[in-house]
Amino acid sequence: MLPVLRWMGLRAFSMATQTYSSGTHSAAFVTCPNDTVAKELARGIVEKKLAACVNIVPQITSVYEWQGKIEEDSEVLLMIKTRSSKIPALAEYVRSNHPYEVAEVISLPIDQGNPPYLKWIGDVVPE
Repeated sequence: MLPVLRWMGLRAFSMATQTYSSGTHSAAFVTCPNDTVAKELARGIVEKKLAACVNIVPQITSVYEWQGKIEEDSEVLLMIKTRSSKIPALAEYVRSNHPYEVAEVISLPIDQGNPPYLKWIGDVVPE
């Protein structure tokens, strides 16, 4: 029992002492017309080290105005975790590989999170 408590204590200390500067990483969002496009974009983004992880969220409904008409479409959402410094390159990659005339690429800085996860993003995605 004592080794388990010691391990838990060290793990908690390690997690609590890791530092993260708010905004170093970002979560970006991209909508896609279908699973095939979403998977192709996600794989390319990770392979090119533009992000550490891309979650593919199926079956969202988007309501938007396009060319003067209100549209409603089924889409797939990509949730992308990366360094904030990679957002311009990520946006360019999406624009170059996305079938939409105007691809959605928006990002929000990550203020806080699980320190080991944030460290992992930084380890996977180079400066």
